[in-house]
Amino acid sequence: MHTADPGETRPLAVAITAADGFTLRAYVWRRHAWLNTGDPRPVVIVNSATSVRCQYYFRFGAWLHQQGFDVLVYDYRGIGASQTVALATIDASWLEWGERDFEAVMRYVRSTFPGQPIDVVGHSIGGFLIGLAPSNHLIRRVFTVSTQYAYWRDYALRSMPLMLWKWHVVMPVLTCLKGYFPASWFGWMEDTPRGVVSIWSRGRARFEDTLRKGSLARTPQQRAEIVARFGAMHAPILAVSFPDDPFGTIRAIERTLHYFTHSDSTHLRITPASVGERSIGHFAFFHSRFERSLWPVARHWLTDGNVIAATPATTQPSPSHAEGESDSPSHAMPIATPIGTRK
Repeated sequence: MHTADPGETRPLAVAITAADGFTLRAYVWRRHAWLNTGDPRPVVIVNSATSVRCQYYFRFGAWLHQQGFDVLVYDYRGIGASQTVALATIDASWLEWGERDFEAVMRYVRSTFPGQPIDVVGHSIGGFLIGLAPSNHLIRRVFTVSTQYAYWRDYALRSMPLMLWKWHVVMPVLTCLKGYFPASWFGWMEDTPRGVVSIWSRGRARFEDTLRKGSLARTPQQRAEIVARFGAMHAPILAVSFPDDPFGTIRAIERTLHYFTHSDSTHLRITPASVGERSIGHFAFFHSRFERSLWPVARHWLTDGNVIAATPATTQPSPSHAEGESDSPSHAMPIATPIGTRK
């Protein structure tokens, strides 16, 4: 494979084949071999949010590369450049995205970047998918942004009526008619495989309980094995979330972190005002306007695993109830400081 110049902002396209033969499209920023000084330069895999093209993370990936990391972003099957067949013929769910796609990327990185530490940045469902991959024990550190698996009772109360209508009425109905969700009709996200719609729209409080019926059905043993995979990862996690994110409520983030039973995890809640912004929400962390304020949070964590150094210096604590959440855990600390640290 050709390698990228360290100052180059455009990545190189590569193809990665999953165990079942499906071809994924990925993009890599990598230092030239002749520049290799023998230092254990980390490689960062970026896992996208549900049905978001990996190009959305290009600026963030290029910036990480300039900060001293090799970087890989990729599209899950059925999304973006990895939609190589008619979407109605792809019955992929979050399970396939984690068990097959992310697993394939992990194996590719292990063989292509031998000896380099592997870190993962996961956005939204991309952070949860880490736990589904059998090779997740190879990961050194994890940084997540707004990571949860969209259980409807965890939605922010102020946004719940609209979100229930969009994701639990419109989405499954149109999917039933089309064979996939034509999300691009509304500009909500990329068109989405029906398996993802099924697992999202009828999700349960425990992820594994969603896998009891229909095309997603797994035996009790299989469900137990899926949950056990999360515990196989020992990489520490820094989970960042924002109070104006309707998906990433405190309860939603904490529910997900509890699956990673053998990972030290810290949940950092950052207010938009603390970085001079009116809003951040579910997606804006990866906008280039946060290159100086929020992106260094990821860099510090991935570089040395230091939560204190990762915290934005301008952050001003504010009460956790400012979000209007009634589900704040009893151990909640002020927003923009670690809400919960689990050893």
